[in-house]
Amino acid sequence: MSDSKRPFTDYATKSGEPFKMSRYVWPGASILIIAVLAACLWAQARQNERNLDALRDQLSQKSSALSTAQTDNAGLQQQIAGMQANFADLEKEKDQAVQSARGLESEMRNDLESKDVTISKLQGKLTVNILDRVLFDSGEAELKPDGQSVLLKIAAFLAQHPELKIHVIGHTDNVPIRGNARNRFPTNWELSTARALAAVRFLTERAGVDPRRLGAVGYGEYRPVADNSTPEGRARNRRIAITILPDELAAADTSATNAPPVMPPVPVAPPTAPDPAAQ
Repeated sequence: MSDSKRPFTDYATKSGEPFKMSRYVWPGASILIIAVLAACLWAQARQNERNLDALRDQLSQKSSALSTAQTDNAGLQQQIAGMQANFADLEKEKDQAVQSARGLESEMRNDLESKDVTISKLQGKLTVNILDRVLFDSGEAELKPDGQSVLLKIAAFLAQHPELKIHVIGHTDNVPIRGNARNRFPTNWELSTARALAAVRFLTERAGVDPRRLGAVGYGEYRPVADNSTPEGRARNRRIAITILPDELAAADTSATNAPPVMPPVPVAPPTAPDPAAQ
């Protein structure tokens, strides 16, 4: 190429300065780099903003869960406090019932206990045992005046303790029913049950005891407390037991649960010849 066809060389020669490309290239490159950096920073800022929003959502969820847990905990604390209060009330009622039962036992022992009336306490049950000679004539189920007097005294004590339930239980010895009494009481079951019912009816109809507090059962000869082979033992076995117990024990009275069934009266033909005496 001839010297006349070299414009850049000629320009540089004419101007007296060498040609410098960096004067035109580097400013454009700097702008491009700055733009790329700005774009990266903006993208990072957007990502950080999204991460921050996610953290805010998680924090909100955790705060809501914590608030719910605190509310539930407050409710549980109230329930626990209520249960503790109820437990304390029950303990107080139990203590009062124990003290009341002790007072009743002491009062009844002082006013009722004698050779014919004994009082015992077992497994929370207070039992008044009354020998049949105080309550009934031999082979009969009609209350005598002395028996009525004893039952009236018992009813007066029971009126002071309306929370207590009463089981009236008839017992006999093992001597079979004899004579004309067999027409009304074929077995000792019938006699023991009739005597228990006579005591219950007197307590409700004459002594004013709430009938909902009372129950009657006859055990016949099957729950002896003494030896039936002696006159003394048979006399102790012929009795009415008045068992006094708290309401919670009334439905689960083991004595009543394990008792033999009470047989209904069964018509029996009269004996061909009268026996010497009824029971």
